[in-house]
Amino acid sequence: MKSLWLDRVIDSVADRGRELLNLRSNGRSTTNMRRLCLALLSEKGEASGTALAREVIINYKYMHSDERVAFFQMLDREFGPDKQAIFTAADQFKASEDVDDYLALSKAIEPARQRLFRRINTAPNGIDAIVGMRADLLHMLEAQPHLKAVDADLRHLLASWFNRGFLQLQRIDWHTSAAILEKLINYESVHEIQSWGDLQRRLAADRRCFAFFHPALPEEPLIFMEAALVTGLADTIAPLLDVDQTVIEPKRADSVIFYSINNCLAGLKGISFGNFLIKQVATELAREFPGLKLFSTLSPMPMFSRALRDPEVFSEQRLSGVLKNDAQSLCKEADEEDIGKALLKLLRDPVAHKKVMQQPLKKLGLAYLTQAKRGQKLYDPVAYFHLSNGARLERINAFANVSPRGLQESAGLMVNYRYIPEEFESNHEAFVHRQEIPLSRKLLKDFRLLKEAWR
Repeated sequence: MKSLWLDRVIDSVADRGRELLNLRSNGRSTTNMRRLCLALLSEKGEASGTALAREVIINYKYMHSDERVAFFQMLDREFGPDKQAIFTAADQFKASEDVDDYLALSKAIEPARQRLFRRINTAPNGIDAIVGMRADLLHMLEAQPHLKAVDADLRHLLASWFNRGFLQLQRIDWHTSAAILEKLINYESVHEIQSWGDLQRRLAADRRCFAFFHPALPEEPLIFMEAALVTGLADTIAPLLDVDQTVIEPKRADSVIFYSINNCLAGLKGISFGNFLIKQVATELAREFPGLKLFSTLSPMPMFSRALRDPEVFSEQRLSGVLKNDAQSLCKEADEEDIGKALLKLLRDPVAHKKVMQQPLKKLGLAYLTQAKRGQKLYDPVAYFHLSNGARLERINAFANVSPRGLQESAGLMVNYRYIPEEFESNHEAFVHRQEIPLSRKLLKDFRLLKEAWR
């Protein structure tokens, strides 16, 4: 209610400013965007500034894609930092080391477009519009790499505006507004929600769904997580997604399985909320159910199949080393002499060769999660996220997801990352600073052998 009242006030201010500036728009505005942006930066009055900010948003909304590219190119070209002012301020501060000269240098470094975006944010729904602008910009970067400076400025501002201190954790259940529930269906990207009945089961008594919201976007989840209250460590996804699965009494559960986490707004890519969400949800659930002993994910391995087919990741020598003790049975099953050819042949339908493929897939999965890299980071983005967040690699599960997507992306493999509160900090430090991957005892022996084989 408070937010709606404030929105009406801002709308009223913008309308009054529009009258003062004699702005008129019918459908798509023909007002020059560059002139609008310059006017917004120079405007001192609150009402006039808010009106100009809204006019910028309206103009942008009706732009075609090529016009939007031109808009961002203008921001890059004409609204960047003043290089000469920076050099002058830097020389002055170097000579004086005076606090006032430091402040002058800080002001000179800030590009005009950052001030522009802050002023756009004063318009009704300004932050929503800016998030949408960045989503558009991210799509342009591959073809327009010079715009990365504009993206860096937007990311800097959004990281401040969506600081953890502003985010509000809310539980989502069947009584949540239909508008938000519909967005969950649309935003779910890990395990597609098939129907409203499917969603209702995911929000039942033995399930939990939590999301972060921002006060400026009260009906827009930024990120949400789905969890199941179960007994023991889940090793397959099907029972967690089965709409006909019997609902258990939550107090009987001893484990929480986080099985889906989804970022919702493309314009907030690269601004991390997930690490805060997992730990806060774990704290909330531990408070609600003191009997919970285990907090774990059941996570996908979305890049595994791609890595297996990449000779720069899984070279012939590495495949032979990792599968040294399984080569004979795999080649016999596939009727091939070469282990690489045998593996690719069996991967066409791994379920049909389940018995012979189960252990080799686990070994390949462990090698992939711990050894395969792109640059300095782990090849698998999900592994990097959870391990840098303080989790440990607990177990690799063969044929845990035999859906068409699961088989295509990961040959059915899924992995448990376990969150142990007293190990968060030490695991994080080991992974981030020493590149050590925390492993369960069951995986440690295999890991040592695979590490040598990988070399």
